Amino acid sequence: MTEQKATNITWHEADITRETREKMLNQKGAVLWFTGLSGSGKSTLAHAVEKKLFETGHLTYVLDGDNIRHGLNKNLGFSPEDREENIRRIGEVAKLFTDAGVIAMTAFISPYRTDRDKARSLVDKGRFIEIFCQCALDECEKRDPKGLYKKARAGEIKQFTGIDAPYEAPEAPEIVIETDKLTLAESVDHVLAFLEKVAII
Repeated sequence: MTEQKATNITWHEADITRETREKMLNQKGAVLWFTGLSGSGKSTLAHAVEKKLFETGHLTYVLDGDNIRHGLNKNLGFSPEDREENIRRIGEVAKLFTDAGVIAMTAFISPYRTDRDKARSLVDKGRFIEIFCQCALDECEKRDPKGLYKKARAGEIKQFTGIDAPYEAPEAPEIVIETDKLTLAESVDHVLAFLEKVAII
């Protein structure tokens, strides 16, 4: 699906640069890529980080997996090929947010390392921050906020990550949050401290 089909197109450079936008916003555009099993706390943590950043005057936006599948990616299922395309599209969207100087947060299972690496390659070095929400499978199943594990165990959902489809944990993420051990507040503080350390904020 990455084949270039459109012809006679030209990339137009903007009159207002990313650097100009970032100076106005007093932040750097970046992608915070939250990844982990269903129920590991990706969306919860992303929204909590967004709230803290917003309260301190930063422009952010959370691109949530379920929300994106209601619109932009509503024609995609959960086959390996569709998962790849799902992440490819959101990587391109996140890149645009970064160019606008926004701190974009993505909350997707994004189970395959190759797909996450492709998303990373779209933005400049230091602007893609992979955040692994590490949580034991049994704890994710205990939480089961959407009742998906129960359905997967009953055979009602096929190709469910962690049950009958693989999850490839990050090998060298910028941040690891043990969401089954840390409180939400502690997790948020950990992310914000990193953003300050690398001068995103």
